[in-house]
Amino acid sequence: MIAGDPADGQPFSAELLFTDGLPDMGDEAGYRGAQAARAAGITYRQLDYWARTELVEPTVRGASGSGSQRLYGFRDILVLKLVKRLLDTGISLQQIRTAVDQLRAAGIRDLAGTTLMSDGASVYLCTSNDEVIDLVSRGQGVFGIAVGKVLREVESTLVDFDAQSPEAQDDLAAHRAKRTA
Repeated sequence: MIAGDPADGQPFSAELLFTDGLPDMGDEAGYRGAQAARAAGITYRQLDYWARTELVEPTVRGASGSGSQRLYGFRDILVLKLVKRLLDTGISLQQIRTAVDQLRAAGIRDLAGTTLMSDGASVYLCTSNDEVIDLVSRGQGVFGIAVGKVLREVESTLVDFDAQSPEAQDDLAAHRAKRTA
């Protein structure tokens, strides 16, 4: 199973979120905590806290007692950077944890094909042109309306009505007919 799979109860890991197009460094290659923190733009204290609270744990090698060093993979550092960016938008760590839980519940295996957005109050997952999910509101669907497309649809419908029944024109259609004549 992939680490972070909700079915196995594993903590959040980069492998859950990035599975394609990234360098494969082997099972034992990794970055020490200080390097990972610097690359992600966070403090070592944040890194340690996130690992201890299972927000983002190292996938190469976890801490196994006093004096042992965690080793973070490239994908781990990407996830750390994503968490940092969400924090920078004003999202609280608790909301980020909720968003991570929702990503797990949704079965998202690769964030490379998605877009995460934030307005400072929530985290939104966009997986296609038709779907935006509010991860902080427990996966509630959000929708957007492309106003230009709606305008063209209404206009084309009205033109069809005008062509079918000129006597049933409304004021707008009559004005439009005057303007084009």
